[in-house]
Amino acid sequence: MIRLLWIALLSSSLHAAAPNIVLILSDDQAWTDYSFMKHPKIQTPALDKLAAESLTYTRGYVTAPLCRPSLASLFTGLYTFQHGITGNDLLGKDGKKVSRSTPEGAKLHQQLYDRFGQCEGLASELGKAGYISMQAGKWWESDPKKSGFTYAMTHGNPKRGARHGDVGLEVSRKGIDQIRGFLDTAKNEQKPFFLWHAPFLPHTPHNPPKAHFDKYQALVDSPHVARYYAMVEWFDQTCGELLGELEKRGLSENTVVIYVTDNGWIQRTDGPRFAPLSKQDVHEGGVRTPITIKWPGHIQPLIDKTTPVSSIDIAPTILKIAGADVPRAMTGIDLRDRAALKKRDTVYGADHSHDITGVDKRVANLESRFIVRGEWKLIIYNPANFPAPKIAGKSNGKANNPEGKPELYNLMNDPHETTNLAEKNPDQVIALSKLLNAWWDGSDPSK
Repeated sequence: MIRLLWIALLSSSLHAAAPNIVLILSDDQAWTDYSFMKHPKIQTPALDKLAAESLTYTRGYVTAPLCRPSLASLFTGLYTFQHGITGNDLLGKDGKKVSRSTPEGAKLHQQLYDRFGQCEGLASELGKAGYISMQAGKWWESDPKKSGFTYAMTHGNPKRGARHGDVGLEVSRKGIDQIRGFLDTAKNEQKPFFLWHAPFLPHTPHNPPKAHFDKYQALVDSPHVARYYAMVEWFDQTCGELLGELEKRGLSENTVVIYVTDNGWIQRTDGPRFAPLSKQDVHEGGVRTPITIKWPGHIQPLIDKTTPVSSIDIAPTILKIAGADVPRAMTGIDLRDRAALKKRDTVYGADHSHDITGVDKRVANLESRFIVRGEWKLIIYNPANFPAPKIAGKSNGKANNPEGKPELYNLMNDPHETTNLAEKNPDQVIALSKLLNAWWDGSDPSK
């Protein structure tokens, strides 16, 4: 009896010590657009402070340059062709976009949701380890509670207008009262918590507070750029509000905070949309992001400017920190293990079309793949889908590469990918292509 009581007390002590976990996700923001990344005009004091207090990788990459597939990878620790979420919306039998509220659209989307539901995601795996969880902000995959969240702002009901977050998209844009309520609940239940915080910022609509817009309007010529810059600072301000709430409640010391963006964005000067070589494109402007992880007293703050890391690494990192089992399907590396990350030295990703052409053909809409290994980056286009359908703001390499030839860049010398070195370095192209194809695991990108 005494031994059983001792085990119970020890288990309770370990449970109480489990750290809280907050995952902050920016929405449509370039890797350059932070003052800690040396942007000449944008000011991001809250994220600057977070980066300074974190193990910060400035060469982070997402699996896809589009929000839905990228977020799905963050949640499952799987690549897009593994979890099946390759685009934002679905095309029906007639090749036109189908609504979730129509019979055909509901059936197709349900197939996608069912497949996604088979993946072992963060909320359910943390739940097994005793965590309660909350979804706030961007979320595409039906009702978040079906994916293991204890609480959710998003309802996911297409009959009520659900698509990519519905009511959840109000978080931060209209305050964080729902999060405060969740933090109260976690305290009352005396359980560690996981917060998926994915505000619809700095995403369009670019409607920042007037003071922010006026500030940047005085610094740049384009009102569209000024609005975007103002949105980035507004997002930073809301991050400060959330982090301040944790501090106010005395939660900062035992809370892990991880930051990443879902995909990049370069603002056009002549309109409200994104410029080429950013969103929906595997160039740096579409897939690169800083990734930060903060845990006071456990993770030494450091700025790592050389090691490439992937958003694939985030899910297993969170689960290991929480003491939860890491599913075998997750192949990422713990972000705290810098030696293992340096040894790997390679990350991958892919871009598919915005609209999924068939739920049973995961690579039918593949447009391009990329590999970053050390200082080198190779982009390979899928000839079956090149050039891609014309979409405003999307280049898919057409601007400087109308034939869809391989693109090779030395990112240390050319971080903005201005000079294609593929023809001068054929051996490097061959070597990286072999690695890229091996990662693709034998899939034929033409089918």
